[in-house]
Amino acid sequence: MTGPAPTRTKGPGPLATGDRDVGIRVWSMRVPSARELDAFDLSVLDAEERRRMTAFRRPDDRVRYGFAHVALRRILAARLDVEPYEVRFGRDPCPVCAGPHGRPVLDAPSARTRFSLSHCGQWVLIALAELTVGVDVEGIPGDTTVTDVVRALHPAERAAVEAVPLAERGAAFARVWARKEAYLKGIGTGLGRDLAQDDTGAPIPGWRLVDLPVDDEHAAALAVHSPRPPAIDMHHALP
Repeated sequence: MTGPAPTRTKGPGPLATGDRDVGIRVWSMRVPSARELDAFDLSVLDAEERRRMTAFRRPDDRVRYGFAHVALRRILAARLDVEPYEVRFGRDPCPVCAGPHGRPVLDAPSARTRFSLSHCGQWVLIALAELTVGVDVEGIPGDTTVTDVVRALHPAERAAVEAVPLAERGAAFARVWARKEAYLKGIGTGLGRDLAQDDTGAPIPGWRLVDLPVDDEHAAALAVHSPRPPAIDMHHALP
């Protein structure tokens, strides 16, 4: 990252690497060019995924979405020993209102695998585990965005961001925001939960938050519902 982490960041721990059959696997991949996307079989996407992809006006957004969802299908298919087009998705009930719009899940009663997907800029991140997980990647925002949005964070998070030099504040904010979104994805509420409710720089009972390596223009984080620090295998190529 471009600068040091906020001064109050005891919650997220260092990246650990474990055996592939234990813990969490995270795929961190660069988005291909439009020409390179032709090498991926977009026909594995279902009708709703294709509709969403074609709805994007900007070609870069279509490429990013298409690659991310083909990648997710290929990774899950390898785990389930099925073809990518055979993977079916559903939703958990929303933990706030019990509506059918909670975290995405596999539509298979016997499936123990949990997953989370995030994409931003040139990055796609996918987390896979038999624990509840959330993953997020964010671009480094400009000063105006930081000033406007930091007010919505937990007071301790806001203080941590504002404690770093102005030139490093965007990177500090992105790290906090990535942790928060990863956690909110993990608990299934998304941004429907009050952003000031949780301090992701402090321990959250039952959860582990980990910063993930990307580049100097982004921040990424993983949230895992586990009493112990996660062992993480990082991957950079599709199965």
